[in-house]
Amino acid sequence: MLALVAALFVFFGINVVNVALIVEGVHNILGYDSKPVGLAAIAIGALLAIYGHDAMHRAFKWSLYATLPVYVIVTVLAMTHAGGGAAGAPMPNLGFNWVAFLTQFAVSASYNIGYAPYVSDYTRYLPADTRRKPLIAAVFVGASLSGAWMIALGASLAQSLSATNVLSAIYGLGNAAAPGFGALLVTVAVVGFVPIIALNTYSATLTVLTGVDCLQPMTPGRRARVTTIIAISVLLAACILLLKGGGLNLLNLFLTTLLYFLVPWTAVNLVDYFFVRKGHYVIPHFFRPDGIYGSWQATGIAAYLVGFAAMIPFFSIFDPSTGKAVFVGFIAQRLHEIDIAWLVGLIVSGGVYYGLSRKLDLDAERALVRAHEHV
Repeated sequence: MLALVAALFVFFGINVVNVALIVEGVHNILGYDSKPVGLAAIAIGALLAIYGHDAMHRAFKWSLYATLPVYVIVTVLAMTHAGGGAAGAPMPNLGFNWVAFLTQFAVSASYNIGYAPYVSDYTRYLPADTRRKPLIAAVFVGASLSGAWMIALGASLAQSLSATNVLSAIYGLGNAAAPGFGALLVTVAVVGFVPIIALNTYSATLTVLTGVDCLQPMTPGRRARVTTIIAISVLLAACILLLKGGGLNLLNLFLTTLLYFLVPWTAVNLVDYFFVRKGHYVIPHFFRPDGIYGSWQATGIAAYLVGFAAMIPFFSIFDPSTGKAVFVGFIAQRLHEIDIAWLVGLIVSGGVYYGLSRKLDLDAERALVRAHEHV
């Protein structure tokens, strides 16, 4: 259940951030209330989620075809300074700073660790004979290259153009290269957000229904799925209408907090997969309360809670809009507010889970795995 709560926090929170970035960017460009644009994106995303996985998959394919050239163009413009007149004076070079470096490292780690629930959700749609190594390589390469590219591009835009919103930066770069080109780039970029909003809404729906099923066994049908999608979308719209502050500040605060919730869960998953069960599971037993995995995994829950508790003294949470501390643990204060809580969580949760797992009857599990593999 803890993992479900953390996953729901990821899916819903990223949707809030994405729609906030759309609203803020369009407002900065056009100068008027752009919340209707955000609400329209939420509505279209909900519709895609209702149509289901296959519709979203097709939308993502066409979104990739449309947006990849946009970000290649933006990268080229940023590297060649073709949009040098797009914004104000560049930010001064402040030199290397360990606190800033480790803060950015933590945010980058959060960005990639945030993919874990998506991988967990959508590998279920792959054919049963999908080979493990190519799958791991595809996830690693896709997540690392896209993250490195977008984070580096964002840092470049922030440094050279004093950009605080990606859509505003794209608009400025495009128009500096050719009149009206910025509007075209922004339009394509906004459309590219819609499948992501749909994905998070769909994933949040799966998470909610799974959580309900854990507490009260049920067989959710179309009605339950559609009702949950609508409820999540309405709540998302309410958050956008009530939201105060910039999208970039919200993104920074969200990624920091997200990291704290996901790190212990990720550590448990990684240790279980690579060191305890070594990738061998009896899949049908995932869905059986009386199966070998049971309804609740006390070992995993204990490792999560111990790891999370160990992280608290290392928490370093700031409100980027004011620069004021939201919460800084007593050890983080002694470390000049450097954020290494995520590293502590990985080590402690992973170590505790590995130690507790030594009591598991893995020989019996492996025998059952072999029996199911030969069915």
